[in-house]
Amino acid sequence: MAFLGCLMAGAYLAGSVNFSILLFKALGKTDPRAGFSGNPGVTNVYRLAGPGWAAAVLAADMMRAGGVGLIAVGVIPSGQVPWIGLALILGNGFPLFHGFRGGKGVANYLGFMTVLAPFVAAAATAAWLAVFALVRIPFIASFAMVAVLGAGAAAHARWQAGAVAGILGTVGLIVWNHRGNIKGLVRP
Repeated sequence: MAFLGCLMAGAYLAGSVNFSILLFKALGKTDPRAGFSGNPGVTNVYRLAGPGWAAAVLAADMMRAGGVGLIAVGVIPSGQVPWIGLALILGNGFPLFHGFRGGKGVANYLGFMTVLAPFVAAAATAAWLAVFALVRIPFIASFAMVAVLGAGAAAHARWQAGAVAGILGTVGLIVWNHRGNIKGLVRP
């Protein structure tokens, strides 16, 4: 159990490194949390800096998350792996290195699941694209993606209770991180 705790702490710290904030600082731009949604995620980077930088941030987030996933599947039982994903998303949403104001975790969860279940990640990406084409609201499309990722993660873990609890925690955290978007959508 102590080893799992150490891995979770490492995943949290890895998630706490926000590439968009670091990129904007290196480019001499204003913190991405200062514009549009106030979020340093891929969608906000797209709005503030364009598709090229958004793609770079998406790739960096996914590679980092994939690296965390590779370590997890290599050293702990499969039923514990979802807890590493939860710690990663917690770090992304509440980053130690960036004043506990971070992203929402969607790109990180996609990167994490790409290592665990690549076909699930591909299906989740297709769900995002389909829903976005219909509603043109990125966070609604992200909810479709996260639902597919969560269901796929649970199936991949063979519905083990401990794994499902970690997956539900991760999906719930990502939805919680979108609470401002939800309020904005339902406000008259």
